[in-house]
Amino acid sequence: MKISATLALLLAGSVAIPALAQTAATEVQRNTNQQQRIEQGLQSGALNTREAGQLERQQSHVDTMEKNALKDGTLSPAEQSRIQAAQNKTSAAIAADKHNAKLGNPASKSSQRMQADVQRNVNQQARIEQGVASGKLSNGQVASLERGQAHVNHAEAHAAANGHVGAVEQATVQGKENTQSARIYHKKATPAVAQ
Repeated sequence: MKISATLALLLAGSVAIPALAQTAATEVQRNTNQQQRIEQGLQSGALNTREAGQLERQQSHVDTMEKNALKDGTLSPAEQSRIQAAQNKTSAAIAADKHNAKLGNPASKSSQRMQADVQRNVNQQARIEQGVASGKLSNGQVASLERGQAHVNHAEAHAAANGHVGAVEQATVQGKENTQSARIYHKKATPAVAQ
């Protein structure tokens, strides 16, 4: 009887680890989707630069929540629920902004700069997502990378706060994106430590 109970605990533990990874992967996938929706709104003119910046600020908040939740290597149901609520709020804001009377000019230099930055977010989040799915990134590493994504999103939000992203502002954002890209590469190349 004792052996059966021990075996059951071991099996339950082996099932819980992929479930934790799946949860982190699900949250990172949602980040990618949100960034894609922001970029599509900029490209279609449904979002202006200021609105995209405000949405990036909200996404920065979500990334920070993910970083805090995953830094111990686990994601509790309560943490996941709070993150999903924040993601839902951002999702609703994206939908509302895309369908309001405010329009952007996708051909403007400012919008094109913001589009390029948001597209880079999509790529970075997809790289993190792929790292989780392949097992190259632990939850702790994802937490660190989401902290970096939060910094990038915050810089984009700051640059777009006045509704215009200038060349110097974009260069600042690109510097943060380059740093984040190198961090993603390094963490994926470093073996994930089981958490």
